[in-house]
Amino acid sequence: MTVTTDAKTSGGGEAPPPEDLVSLTIDGAEISVPKGTLVIRAAEQLGIEIPRFCDHPLLDPAGACRQCIVEVEGQRKPMASCTITCTEGMVVRTQLSSPVAEKAQRGVMELLLINHPLDCPVCDKGGECPLQNQAMSTGSADSRFDGKKRTFEKPVPISEQVLLDRERCVLCARCTRFSNQIAGDPMIELLERGALQQVGTGEGDPFESYFSGNTIQICPVGALTSAAYRFRSRPFDLVSSPSVCEHCSVGCATRTDHRRGKVMRRMAAEDPEVNEEWLCDKGRFGFRYAQRPNRLTTPLVRDPETGELTETSWPEALAAAAAGLTAARERTVRDREADVRTVDATGTGVGVLAGGRVTYEDAYAYGKFARVALRTNDVDFRARTHTAEEAEFLAAHVAGRGLDLDGTGLSHTAVERAPAVLLAGFESEEEAPGVFLRLRKAHRKHGQRTFALATHATRGLEKAGGTLLPAAPGTETEWLDALSGGVGLDERGAEAAEALRAEGSVLIVGERIAAVPGALTAAVRTAAATGARLAWIPRRAGERGAVEAGALPDLLPGARPAGDPGAREQVAYAWRVADLPSGQGRDTGAIIEAAAAGELHALVVGGVEVADLPDPARATEALEAVDFLVSLEQRPSEVTDRADVVLPVSAVVEKSGTFLNWEGRARMFEAALKPDQMTRRHVQPDGRVLHMLADALDVSLALPDVRATRRELDRLGGWDGSRAAAPRHRTRSAPQPGSGQVVLAGHRMLLDQGRLQDGDEALAGTRHAALIRVSAPTAEAFGLVDGAEARVTGPAGFVQLPLCVTSMPDHVVWLPLNSTGGGANRDLGALPGQLVQVGPAPAPAAAPVPGATDASAKKVEA
Repeated sequence: MTVTTDAKTSGGGEAPPPEDLVSLTIDGAEISVPKGTLVIRAAEQLGIEIPRFCDHPLLDPAGACRQCIVEVEGQRKPMASCTITCTEGMVVRTQLSSPVAEKAQRGVMELLLINHPLDCPVCDKGGECPLQNQAMSTGSADSRFDGKKRTFEKPVPISEQVLLDRERCVLCARCTRFSNQIAGDPMIELLERGALQQVGTGEGDPFESYFSGNTIQICPVGALTSAAYRFRSRPFDLVSSPSVCEHCSVGCATRTDHRRGKVMRRMAAEDPEVNEEWLCDKGRFGFRYAQRPNRLTTPLVRDPETGELTETSWPEALAAAAAGLTAARERTVRDREADVRTVDATGTGVGVLAGGRVTYEDAYAYGKFARVALRTNDVDFRARTHTAEEAEFLAAHVAGRGLDLDGTGLSHTAVERAPAVLLAGFESEEEAPGVFLRLRKAHRKHGQRTFALATHATRGLEKAGGTLLPAAPGTETEWLDALSGGVGLDERGAEAAEALRAEGSVLIVGERIAAVPGALTAAVRTAAATGARLAWIPRRAGERGAVEAGALPDLLPGARPAGDPGAREQVAYAWRVADLPSGQGRDTGAIIEAAAAGELHALVVGGVEVADLPDPARATEALEAVDFLVSLEQRPSEVTDRADVVLPVSAVVEKSGTFLNWEGRARMFEAALKPDQMTRRHVQPDGRVLHMLADALDVSLALPDVRATRRELDRLGGWDGSRAAAPRHRTRSAPQPGSGQVVLAGHRMLLDQGRLQDGDEALAGTRHAALIRVSAPTAEAFGLVDGAEARVTGPAGFVQLPLCVTSMPDHVVWLPLNSTGGGANRDLGALPGQLVQVGPAPAPAAAPVPGATDASAKKVEA
């Protein structure tokens, strides 16, 4: 038998020319593979499974365990098949045809089992353990060892999330190689030598990696276990369902393992085109928010007499919601007839905020509900800071484009292969960890150049071998224009401008750059001038799909401009309505402002947190000012506290749907927990709730389930008319700090106070430290000391954290936006790019002297 393989079966790409192939024989079967292919991979392509522990296709070869020994003709002794590459004419015999290889493998297995504990019944790996399987296939039924097995104190917490049982470890070095090579976090290593060698961390150096959970999954023997999952279930008691991560826009493939209607753990699934075999800790462990004791399971309606929310039935709750929304619309009509100054001139007095966590189908339902049931374009998913320019950018350069939309979109593979990447308003490790892993891999494999417009070089940028282009908040537009023209640049900027002109280079803009006037327009110009391909990567999983679904005031589904009569006619025909509202819709900020000012009398809010909004204080005023508030939520929040009707909705694990990831790739998933497995049978998907609410309003939404929604989206298709005009160039000067002032900068950390991280204390324990960052000259000017407490003060209050003196622009202070208190936006009353004050934290007040009177205590305190 002769088998010829191409590069696609060996890792992707076009088939190599014949001169790049080598032919060899394995167990009598001839095979041709690309040069450089490992023997163990060639055997796999023939269906020959060679036992192994240390080998992993995405890690560099180590030859640490010696379990994969084979016999190679012409060699003096057996060799590890995971470290030798195929050569022309090579003859290999595995354990299937070589008594020498079989004996060597059995000998290695016997040595591994000498000290390995026989604790399979209590080991988390028991039932899915490669050591168990290979001990059965390669080991001996009897042991010649009659001594005392080595034991260690157990478990050793190498972080709050990862626990180590040292006696189980077979020293395969998978965990240490992953941490060093893939994640770039060399925080765990093999310590000591010989029989005492073991996995460990440095003194006082915990395993604070965003990717630590991968070491648990790839550990072949259960030496590394999860603090959150340890002893909670047996693998053979679990039901596994394929799923998609709901946390960021990468769209990682996952596997949800559940038992008796409760999710027990989540694992990374293999998807070479997206996340390969990796998953960040947020995606792996951040699922318990849906299992919290305060989960909303029954509709709530506010009692007009007591003012308290009381449980009720779905029909009663929907009727109350419909009555409140109808009353708000009728009041708007009366205001308009009476020419009241605060009249809603274009809408119907109701605004819809969908949030960025919703699925593609649910976002479509929010947009359709607003336009068909409420007759308004006041709908927006962007619960974050943005300028009016962003809507034009999304319409012209994002909507309708992508791998599964028109086939023109960028992919993870294209980013990995790019010779140079420029990041603008985007921190990959914090906002899209899967993209970070691609950037780091590209830097290791082919020396990719990564440049970042940011205040300082983050840990993620340094691990990807990146170069900082120091940009104070508000200067990104000038930076991008300089890069496109190649003038006015320092040495690093000139290198970036030149690198971006290489074929295949990529310019990635994050959602934060939308807060800088003119920056998105400048990014478009830079991409056109340099030839770099432009990609928009938002932070939340649902944002890309919400753009395509039309959950925006200026966009209808399928990238149709809401202001185009032909586009409205197409959608109206598909929706079987006479027409669609034509007035100019409000974005999130305008909806909040209109509600606070009395122009909107009701709001429908789905999964939006007040702390996420640009002005939390004003948002709170808006929620309290409206006559009627409907909340679609999973758990109590500041919105539900003020809502008149609360409708409980499903978590991702409880429903079917689709996330469009940043590539525009459809990531479909089915419900892991079926209704008959759930104790929370009263919750419904957002789309289903809106469908029922529309029925209560005597309007047909025709979206009873996710399949009906998908069929309607398929019928609508995409827009083939004229595209929206390119965004106009809007800029404003960066703020100039006055005496005692600095410019605020910041972004959200991957692990912070986000609501979808609630419920896992071990996950919270691996957060990176929250710090205030300023430059050395700024620290000196304001009397700040590295490592001491510093205080940033804004119009509403202050944030106090330890200071880290960092190489960054002067007169700028950087903060994590949602890691402490109520979040920097709320606590300070300021947004990034605005002016704040910074100074040393005041000394803590002295404790009162025991037995002292109030007057004497005050004197001591003074």
